[in-house]
Amino acid sequence: MSSATISANAKTDAEAIVNKYVPWSMGSGLIPIPIADFAAITAVQLKMLSEMSAVYGVEFKENRGKSIIVSLISSAGSTTLAVGSLGSLIKAIPGFGQWLGGMTLPIIAGALTYAVGKVFIQHFESGGDFLNFDDLAAKQAFVEAYESGKQEAAAVGKKVDAKLSSAFDL
Repeated sequence: MSSATISANAKTDAEAIVNKYVPWSMGSGLIPIPIADFAAITAVQLKMLSEMSAVYGVEFKENRGKSIIVSLISSAGSTTLAVGSLGSLIKAIPGFGQWLGGMTLPIIAGALTYAVGKVFIQHFESGGDFLNFDDLAAKQAFVEAYESGKQEAAAVGKKVDAKLSSAFDL
């Protein structure tokens, strides 16, 4: 089997992993406890990276993964971080706060997870690992993937809404 075939299969498998973890990340954004939601989202992203590294035969480094995730997410911009943080913290307000936080954070969480996954696919495809990941070089690709991720997360949200509506005949 050629390395191009292996790479194509690995990329397909890795993309399936990203698609699997975007909804999990979105669900983590619904956790009603501020800060716990971010911890859960990070845990989902680390689990995703662990599975992806296995696909590419790369040793998973949890601490390095955490550092890279934080660095990448900081490149999403202060507005995104402010809205995400506000979405998390506003959940502390009973009623309206939980509703508003539940409306914003899942899409942001899904988009960020999508972007982390896409950047790592690109990195692993080029033969990289956790030790030679260049945070600065990946930031532009991350920002672009985050923008696409917002659309992907919104589409996932619509699919979930449709399934719930049909399940409950709403």
